Amino acid sequence: MIHLNVILRVKEENDVRRVRELLTETACRSRDEPGCERFEIYHSQTDARVFLLVEWWQDQGTLDEHRKGVTFTTFYTPNVLPLVERQPHPSDRIA
Repeated sequence: MIHLNVILRVKEENDVRRVRELLTETACRSRDEPGCERFEIYHSQTDARVFLLVEWWQDQGTLDEHRKGVTFTTFYTPNVLPLVERQPHPSDRIA
C-alpha cells in the first residue's frame, strides 16, 4: 500500500473557494480510478489557505498510472497546481 499525504497552500486568499471546488472534483474522479483505496481532502480549520490530501494507492504502479491519467494531467495539474504551493509527503502508516 502506498500512502501519500499532500499539503497544499493556496497562494492567493481569493482562490480558496475555487481550489476547494477543484479539489472536490479531483477527489471524486480519483476515487473511481483502479487501485485507489482512499482519496480524501481536508480543509484546515485554522488556516483557510491550507488543504491536506490523503491518498492510499494499492501499489506504486497504480499511483504511477494515476499520475499519467486524465484527472491528474488534464484537470489537477493545469487547474490546481498554478494556484497552490504543494508539499508531497509519501508516508509510512505506523498505527
